[in-house]
Amino acid sequence: MPIDDWEPPAVLLTVDLVILTLREAGLRVLLIERGVPPHQGALALPGGFLGHLGEDIEAAARRELAEEAGLGDRSLHLEQLGVYGEPGRDPRGRVVSVAYLAVAPRLPDPVAGTDASGAGWHTAESVLSGEVTLAFDHRRIVADGVERARAKLEHSSLATAFCAETFTISELQEVYEAVWGTRLDPRNFYRKVQRTEGFIVADGPSRRTENGRPARLFRAGPRTVLHPPMVRP
Repeated sequence: MPIDDWEPPAVLLTVDLVILTLREAGLRVLLIERGVPPHQGALALPGGFLGHLGEDIEAAARRELAEEAGLGDRSLHLEQLGVYGEPGRDPRGRVVSVAYLAVAPRLPDPVAGTDASGAGWHTAESVLSGEVTLAFDHRRIVADGVERARAKLEHSSLATAFCAETFTISELQEVYEAVWGTRLDPRNFYRKVQRTEGFIVADGPSRRTENGRPARLFRAGPRTVLHPPMVRP
């Protein structure tokens, strides 16, 4: 196409956030209830349009997270998950969304604001199964975020962040089971953890479990990248 005949397409840029945490032994995703059209009243990921042309994209993501869910803690690590721009994904026009992911322990209850009429934690499984319906293409974005989180547990020591300062291997296993969404064989899990040098280290005396048996205590080790990885079954 000759450059004189070219006109830049009208594209709107938004941000969407997949915020994951563990609650009640299950993986939870932060969802807001949309207070404005389109899809007013539907559940969706927190997010929105850039505030102005000079706003940084990640800054827009943090602003939307603070405005729509009251989670404006700058220490929350956001990583770019992907870009979603299929035609027709948004009835307002050609809208491209940059999605961010955060996986963090002990996140507080969200507080809805601006154009969100509600905000809360929902089980990731209810979203992935379709039991909970989301606006736009947000179910696909959640699925991509959950898969990224599951992969992070394979290759990094992220799981230890969801445990107390000292923990048993059974408690660490519960984190993997919650994020991966599957039950694990305790003996196989114990062997995998023990053969990954620097993942966890022994700490202090044993603790009595619910069945009265002593269980060794551990803490997070110095290694952040796991080798060999904790491969999913």
